[in-house]
Amino acid sequence: MVREITLRKVGGSIGATLPKDMADRLHLEVGDRVLAVETDRGILLSPYDPDVEEGLALAAKAAATFRNALRELAK
Repeated sequence: MVREITLRKVGGSIGATLPKDMADRLHLEVGDRVLAVETDRGILLSPYDPDVEEGLALAAKAAATFRNALRELAK
């Protein structure tokens, strides 16, 4: 489902408000944490999961460590 969401100023940051029906479907409540992942297609929001966060950190470390090898494999 695609929905337009308006960004608002929240203190010194920018916040997005999810429509209630979307939050209900995704079982999100006030105070829940989500991960914001920048992709080549935009921003992906997904429910916070410590295991996913740890996996993303490990993948980033591996990508940095094996950058040259990954470049060669991408050819």
